[in-house]
Amino acid sequence: MSDIEKGGSHEKETHVVTPPPPAYGVGVTEDLPQEDFMTRNGLNLNSFKPRRYHPGDGTVIERTLKSRHLHMIAIGGSIGAGFFVGSGKALHNGGPASLLIDFMIIGVMMFNVVYALGELAVMFPVTGGFYTYSTRFIDPSWGFAMGWNYVFQWAVVLPLELTVCGFTVGYWNQDINVAVWITIFLAAIIIVNVWGTLGYAEEEFWASAFKLAATVVFLIICLVMVLGGGPKGSRYDHYTGAQLWYNPGAFANGFRGFCSCFVTAAFAFSGTELVGLAAAEARNPVKSLPGAIKQVFWRITLFYILGLFFVGLLIPHDDDNLLGANPFINVNASPFVLVGKYANLTGFDSFMNVVILVSVLSLGVSCVYGGSRTLTALAQQGYAPKVFTYVDRSNRPLFSVLAIIAFGPLAYVNLAAAGPTVFDWLLSLSGLAALFTWGSICLSHIRFRKAWALKGHSLDEIPFQAAGGVLGSWLGLVLVVLVLIAQFYVAICPVSGGFNNVEGFFIQYLALPVVIVFWIGGFIWKRGKWLTVENIDVDTGRREHDWDTINAYKAQLAAWPAWRRWFHKLFI
Repeated sequence: MSDIEKGGSHEKETHVVTPPPPAYGVGVTEDLPQEDFMTRNGLNLNSFKPRRYHPGDGTVIERTLKSRHLHMIAIGGSIGAGFFVGSGKALHNGGPASLLIDFMIIGVMMFNVVYALGELAVMFPVTGGFYTYSTRFIDPSWGFAMGWNYVFQWAVVLPLELTVCGFTVGYWNQDINVAVWITIFLAAIIIVNVWGTLGYAEEEFWASAFKLAATVVFLIICLVMVLGGGPKGSRYDHYTGAQLWYNPGAFANGFRGFCSCFVTAAFAFSGTELVGLAAAEARNPVKSLPGAIKQVFWRITLFYILGLFFVGLLIPHDDDNLLGANPFINVNASPFVLVGKYANLTGFDSFMNVVILVSVLSLGVSCVYGGSRTLTALAQQGYAPKVFTYVDRSNRPLFSVLAIIAFGPLAYVNLAAAGPTVFDWLLSLSGLAALFTWGSICLSHIRFRKAWALKGHSLDEIPFQAAGGVLGSWLGLVLVVLVLIAQFYVAICPVSGGFNNVEGFFIQYLALPVVIVFWIGGFIWKRGKWLTVENIDVDTGRREHDWDTINAYKAQLAAWPAWRRWFHKLFI
């Protein structure tokens, strides 16, 4: 339970009418008839009929996610190709120390981002999540840019993940055209989304549980390999320890190599913020979100830090296999697969390949979920065509889902002769996009806290507070800026040496001009002005809490032994 769990059942929603645009409320509420099982789960034609369709009224999607769903989305929902496959190229470019340090820096950043997001989501649990906070606490034009940037990010990542799915299966059989597998996996993603929010939640729950179990198995095997417990005749049949950190070395390609690992780390962490987006569809986010936010710390520590630490101890950064056998992201270049190969563990490489396949497919489902919900929120606030406010009887934002899925067939373009070039451009669009979202979350939290104090409120009125407070959000924002600067340096001075041409620069840094274009578009469309702190509204649409129950629960926690309080603070 979270510190505010006891007060969750007494929450109230506030219907909001604020100066246009945007609206910050939780939407129109009305008693809807209970649908039958087939309709509720999208299994008949009746389910596609409108549940309610009043363009621009702030229609909300029904809240059906459970605590277990949010917890698993937090701990393993965004782990995909960036972590399992992209880490190989990052290891080759920067060495094990750069890989580990860069992921730790991004991990510290994400820790503060998700806690800031958790505080805002508990106070203002609105459909569209963090994007609406940029609109409300920073600037409507910037909120417009962040919303469309986030939709565009997931729309572009979907064909990338489908491509990786196809080549992942090719690990076992290369005789079948990759297009066949792309088609099969695109169909699978469509089928999962037929089930709406429930389909996404259940798929993420079981996929995340599988990834968590597989990673624990991988860590145990890696520990045995490092200690020299590998099969006789294998690379790991003797103690190696940190030998690879000395030869061929902990760092590669100097400062350029160090900076180049940031974009891989950012891509690997993309989707961590989905827990805040999903909170708007949770049955009781006040109860379940704080506990889910805490799981992010353990995901960062267990999956990313420990996993990549062992990878750096077992795979040398100058291993030619890390470059892959084809120009696409290639599972043959995954260090997680290579560990099984070099250890002569029959079947372990295939097992890790299955883990990669499940992870990539899971992230493909997340692409449709995250992109469609944000697109629906944009339409509700007048930032997108009204047709995307359509929510059908099975609780699906139908036209928004179809719009994101429509980008899936871009994966077939990668099969053409110019496929590698297209792939690079798509990757450049998605690699840095998340950084702008994370920085906006931190800045929204900073400005919310400042406006909160200015309006005479105290911190005691915030039931779930970010662990690092405002300082944590400042740290997260500063790290975002530093990572963007580091990637700008790499875009000019690539790892291979010399200086980039114009095409090479924009392949590395295309996300920035895209965000600027969206920002200008938002300003032209809405003519919004940068909000002063005095003009920030911290009361409209704010969730009301049962403070008697909350305070009683806090008193109960205070009576617990110190060890139990710390266990609760860290894990529950």
